[in-house]
Amino acid sequence: MNWTEWLILFLILQVIHGLGTWKLYIKAGRQAWEAFIPVYNAIILMKIITRPWYWVILIFLPIVNLIMIPATWVETARAFGKDTKLDALICIATLGFYLYYLNYIADVDFIKDRKLKPKTSAGEWITSILFAIVAATIVHTYFFQPFVIPSSSLEKSLLVGDFLVVSKLHYGARAPMTTVGTPMVHDTIPVVGVKSYLYDDNFEKRNTSWKNKLQLPYFRFPAFEKIKNNDYVVFGQPADTLRDMNIFTPDRNYYKPIDKKTNLVKRCVAIPGDTLEIREGYVYINGKKNELPDRGELQFSYDIKFKNELRSQTDINRILALLNRADIDDGIIQTPDGTYRINAASDKAIAQIKNHPEVLSVKRNIQEKGVYGGTFPRDPNYSWNIDFFGPLYIPKAGDSTKLTVQNLPLYDRLIQEYEGHNVYAKGNQVILDGKVVNSYTFEKDYYWMMGDNRHNSIDARAWGFVPFDHVIGKPVFIWMSIDGINDGIKNWSIRWDRVFTTVNGKGERVSYLIPFLAVIFGITFFNRWRKKKKAKAKS
Repeated sequence: MNWTEWLILFLILQVIHGLGTWKLYIKAGRQAWEAFIPVYNAIILMKIITRPWYWVILIFLPIVNLIMIPATWVETARAFGKDTKLDALICIATLGFYLYYLNYIADVDFIKDRKLKPKTSAGEWITSILFAIVAATIVHTYFFQPFVIPSSSLEKSLLVGDFLVVSKLHYGARAPMTTVGTPMVHDTIPVVGVKSYLYDDNFEKRNTSWKNKLQLPYFRFPAFEKIKNNDYVVFGQPADTLRDMNIFTPDRNYYKPIDKKTNLVKRCVAIPGDTLEIREGYVYINGKKNELPDRGELQFSYDIKFKNELRSQTDINRILALLNRADIDDGIIQTPDGTYRINAASDKAIAQIKNHPEVLSVKRNIQEKGVYGGTFPRDPNYSWNIDFFGPLYIPKAGDSTKLTVQNLPLYDRLIQEYEGHNVYAKGNQVILDGKVVNSYTFEKDYYWMMGDNRHNSIDARAWGFVPFDHVIGKPVFIWMSIDGINDGIKNWSIRWDRVFTTVNGKGERVSYLIPFLAVIFGITFFNRWRKKKKAKAKS
C-alpha cells in the first residue's frame, strides 16, 4: 500500500471509530464531533479513559499498536462500567466492535475518577507484562537491537559468539514496514517455526518487490551520521528472497518484506559514488588500497607444505598445536596434491609459521585473474572472481550512468528488484519501462559489504549491492562473547576480555564490565539508603 491508500484507510477507520463511540463521548461530557476528528479524537479519548497523552503516540506505532489498540478498547469499556474479564475478552474478540454495543444498545454511564489499578494480582501481572513488552519493543525497534555473530566472515575482527548491541540511531531508525507481526521477533517464531508476520503468498513469477497489502511505505528517521568506508553495518540480506542466495534465477521461491529479511553484519568497504576493485584479494577504492581500522584484520586461505609427511595423529596434533600458537584455530584440510590448506589466517599468523623448521612453504590461495568464478553479476562476460573483481561503480542516488547491453547485468537486479522498473535487453538496445534508453539515473544509495575473512565470507561478491533501505544499524558494543557457541552449551567458554567492550576504537580492547557493575551496585545501595532515610524521617 502507498501513502495515499494508507491515508484513505486511516480516514475510514476514523469514521468507524466515530460511529462506534460518539454517544460515549457525549456521556463523558464531550461533544459528538470530537469522536470523528483524526488524532484529536484519540487525545480526547485518553482524557476520557484517564490514560496519559503518550498513549496517543503508542497507538500509532506499528507493532506496538497491536497491543495498545486492544488495550484502549478494553479501557474504554471499563470507563463505562464494563470491567469484567468477559467484557475484556469480548472487546478483543470483536476487534473493538463491542463498543458499538455499548454506544447504541447497552445502558451504560461514564465513571468519573475510576480506579486504574487492576482488581486482582493476576490483572496487575498481565498489565505489567504487556507494558514491559511495549517498552522493550519500542527500544528494540527504534533505538537498540541485540545481535549475535553467527558466522566467521569477520573473524579476528568480530568473532563468532560475540553478542552485539546495534544502534539504530546512528544511521537513522527505520520504521517498521510490516504492520502485523509478533513483537521483538524477526521473521520466524522460535520453537514453533512459523512466520512471525502476516504475509501474502500470492506473487507474480517475475515480481519487482515483495507485495503485501498491509505493508507501510519505507520511512527512516533522520540519521546522526552517514555510513563511512570500513564501518561495520548490520543489514537485511538482499538475496534473502531467492531460492538460494548463491544462485540467481528469474524464478523466486518466496518473498519477504525488507524489514523481515535475514540480518547480516559485514564491513562496508565502499559507499555510494566509489569505484571498487579487488586485486589479489585486496580491496581498492578509487584506485587506492583500502586499509582497515586498527582492530580490523584481514584473513585469507593458504596452502601449506611441510618438510615431512604427516603420517600419524601425533604428527597432526603437533602441527595443530603450531597453528594454535599462531592463533589459527580453523585447522587444516588435506588437498589431493598432498598439500594442506589453512581455511583462514591473517598476515600476522602466517608470519609466525612460515619460517618454522617443519614448514616447507606457505602460499596464499589466490584465484587466477581473468578466470570466471561465479561471482556477481554472474555473467560469463564478466570474468571476475573473489580475488580479482571489478572495477565496479557503486551507485549513488541522483547519479547517472550509461546503460548498455554490455553493462546491464551489473545493474539489472538493482533497477528491477530495488527500484521497481522493468528493464531488459532487446538486440543491441536496452528497454526500460517500455522505452529505449541509453542511460539510467539511480534513485537510491547503494553500499558494498564484505567480510574480513575474505575466502570464507558470502558477501557482496555473491549478491551485489545493498540498498540503504536494507540497512538496520551500526554495531557499537559487545556485551557478551561466548567461544564455542555453536558447539553446545557444555563447550561454551566466556571470552572475558571481550565482555562489555566497544566494537570500534583503537588499540587493545578495554572491558567496562567492572565499572558497569560498580555503578549498578552504587545506584542500588544508594536507593536503599535513601528509602531507609525517608522511612526514618516519617517515623
